[in-house]
Amino acid sequence: MKIKRFEITNDLIIAHRVDGPAISVPLAWSWRLSEATPAQRKNYEIIGDGKGIHWPEIDEDISVEGMLYGIPARKPKSNKT
Repeated sequence: MKIKRFEITNDLIIAHRVDGPAISVPLAWSWRLSEATPAQRKNYEIIGDGKGIHWPEIDEDISVEGMLYGIPARKPKSNKT
């Protein structure tokens, strides 16, 4: 499963695959992307020979496989004392 094109809308993360239909998950699925600026969201690179996407400014990685399984990224717990 490789990505040929990728996009983020106001609500969705969408990966257009080379070998099949597009996969989408809610933007809220990635708290880092949800909190990122539009400019940060646009600064990504396709990695792993098309198997994932990396956002260097926000240190986020999403794989096609992860999108298929639909397991969202968990936000870290804050250590409030």
